[in-house]
Amino acid sequence: MANDLNVVALVGRLTRDSELRYSNGGMAICHFSLAVNRRKRSGDNKWEDEANFFDCSMFGKSAESLNQYLEKGRQVSIVGELRQNRWEQDGQSRSRVEIAVNSLQLLSSPGSTDGRNTSRQSGQPQTRNQGSYGSRPAPQDTASPLDIGGPEQFDDDQIPF
Repeated sequence: MANDLNVVALVGRLTRDSELRYSNGGMAICHFSLAVNRRKRSGDNKWEDEANFFDCSMFGKSAESLNQYLEKGRQVSIVGELRQNRWEQDGQSRSRVEIAVNSLQLLSSPGSTDGRNTSRQSGQPQTRNQGSYGSRPAPQDTASPLDIGGPEQFDDDQIPF
């Protein structure tokens, strides 16, 4: 029997600032949405862009480290896997597909259109409002913001959805 393959690689722009939350077990979960344009021909044979939107999540230390850099408009490259989350709400079975991000590369600053990697003008990153599955102070971690671990660093039972 052949092995299955579940790999997603995308380059796009963040549609909103990321949101960092913590599971009941203390696991950091960073949620963001990525817009990826697809070129297609319209009925009058002209090229046009069609936006596709993808919900993404990162977990653990990489989620904590990168959250401060994931701002609306920033171009990023991600590699991950598709995950289907299932739950029941008001007696109805529900599901949602998202990308569990294994690696992320910052490609540009918010609003930049040239795709080149640019650095912030200020020395300190901005602190943004964080979600509240649980309240926890921001870590004073010295890990590299591009040091991304895979989904094997977390336990599925710790994810609140």
